[in-house]
Amino acid sequence: MRFQTLDTIDVTGKTVLVRADLNVPVADGQVTDTTRIDRLVPTLKEIAAKGAKVVVMSHFGRPKNGPDTKNSLRQVVPAVEKALGAPVAFAEDCVGEKAASAIAALPAGGVLILENTRFHAGEEKNDADLAKGLAALGDVYVNDAFSSAHRAHASTEGIARLLPSAAGRLMQAELEALGKALAAPERPVAAVVGGAKISTKLDLLLNMVSKVDILVLGGGMANTFLFAQGVSVGSSLCERDMADQARAIMEKAAAGGCEIVLPVDGLMSREFKANADHRVTAVTDIQDGEMMLDAGPATVELVGKKLEGAKTLVWNGPFGAFELVPFDSATNAVAAIAANLTAQGKLLSVAGGGDTVAALEHAGVASGFSYVSTAGGAFLEWLEGKELPGVAALEKHA
Repeated sequence: MRFQTLDTIDVTGKTVLVRADLNVPVADGQVTDTTRIDRLVPTLKEIAAKGAKVVVMSHFGRPKNGPDTKNSLRQVVPAVEKALGAPVAFAEDCVGEKAASAIAALPAGGVLILENTRFHAGEEKNDADLAKGLAALGDVYVNDAFSSAHRAHASTEGIARLLPSAAGRLMQAELEALGKALAAPERPVAAVVGGAKISTKLDLLLNMVSKVDILVLGGGMANTFLFAQGVSVGSSLCERDMADQARAIMEKAAAGGCEIVLPVDGLMSREFKANADHRVTAVTDIQDGEMMLDAGPATVELVGKKLEGAKTLVWNGPFGAFELVPFDSATNAVAAIAANLTAQGKLLSVAGGGDTVAALEHAGVASGFSYVSTAGGAFLEWLEGKELPGVAALEKHA
C-alpha cells in the first residue's frame, strides 16, 4: 500500500487527530442511523488502547453562517459514547483555545469530539491557516473518513500535509476493497450499474467500460440504452436526449471487449405506486402509457449466469423502483445471487454509493457482500477513475 496505516505509524502516548465522518442522520436530537459511528469505533478503540489522546473531528450538515445548534456535533456525542462503551468529551470549537483546553484536560486513552469543522468558512476552502490551526492540536493525523475523501478540505487534505499521517481502519478497509475490485481485480470483472439517469453517471459509465468485462445496466438508465437501440419504451423514465451518449458508451464497450447486458424483460405498469397492476413482458413489447419499473425474471436469470462466470463484482444502483413492492424483485433476486456466490468463495463483491446500501439492506443481503461502502460521492468518484484528494494526501505524505 502507498499509505501508512495504524500498523506502520506510532501513536503510543500521542495526541492523535482522527478525521471521522460523523455526518449522520439526526431527528429530534437523536441519531437515527449509527452505521458510520459503528464502523469508526475499531479505529478509536485501537488508538485509545495505546494510551493516546483521541481527538475526533468531522463536518456535520451544511451550516451557512457559522455556529448553530442545529448543526452542532454535540448531539452525536451520546451515540458515540454508546457505541464506544466509554465516556466521550466535547469541545465547543475545532481550533483555538477552546479546542486546546479540552485536549489538555483529556486523559491518556480518552476520546474527545471537536465541534463541526464547517463552522469555519476555511474548512471547505482548504484554508492553509485553518489547516495549521488544526494540525497544531496534535502529533499525528489519522484519516478514517473515506466518505469525505473526495473533498479537498482543511480537515481532509490540508492537515495531511502538515503532520505524520495514516489511514484509519475504516479508510484502510475501503481502499483495500476498492483496490481488489478495480485496481488489481481477479477477472472476469462484472459491474452492476443502476439508477435513474445516464447524465448523472456518464463519467462512471465511460470509466467502467474500460475497466470491466461485463457491464450490467438497470434502472431508468437502462431504458435510455434500450431507446438508443430503437426500442419503444413507452412512458418509462428515459433521457431521450442522451441517446447519442448511450450509443457512444456502447461503441467504446464493444471496442474494448466489454459486454453490456441490458434487460430483456421487465415489469410494466401504468402507475408508479406499490402493488400497482403490472404485467411481465419482453422489453420489445412495452405499450404506450406503460412504464418499465423493474427488470423481469428472464433478465434476473441472464444476469445470474453472467455473475456465475465472474470473479469480481462492483455494484452501484438498483435495477428498478426498489422502494415499491413488487418492483424490488429484480434487485432482491440478483443481490441474493451475488451474496450466495460470495458465500461460496466464488465472487469478490463490493458495493456502495447512494441508494445501493439501502437497496441491499432492503434485500436483506448487505452483510453477504464482501464489502459494502457507506461512502456516497467518494465511492462514485472512485468508480469514475478520479483522484480523491484525501487519499492522495495520505499517499504523497506517507
